[in-house]
Amino acid sequence: MPDDDAPKSSFEIAMARLRQKDKAEGIEERSLSDEQRAAIAEQRRVYEAKLAEREILHHAALRKTDDPEARAALEQEYRRDRERIGSERDRKMEQIRKGA
Repeated sequence: MPDDDAPKSSFEIAMARLRQKDKAEGIEERSLSDEQRAAIAEQRRVYEAKLAEREILHHAALRKTDDPEARAALEQEYRRDRERIGSERDRKMEQIRKGA
């Protein structure tokens, strides 16, 4: 039985439609090179380490204070740092994907 006749999941159907839409809009699908994959993997490791370091520092700071306002400020700062680190990681990974 050919693959085209096999039952498809809703995910496979949605992905096929997205590929058709991209093709109609002139967007071509490119595979990543081995170097790009390695660079992306390295960026993920680096940013996972940064996030882990930030989490350790955050917990250490929380243990030093009992003031609810100070703890709330620390939590807010921690969330901002996580968002910033995540955005930075995503931006660098996109640069790698584009070949810059």
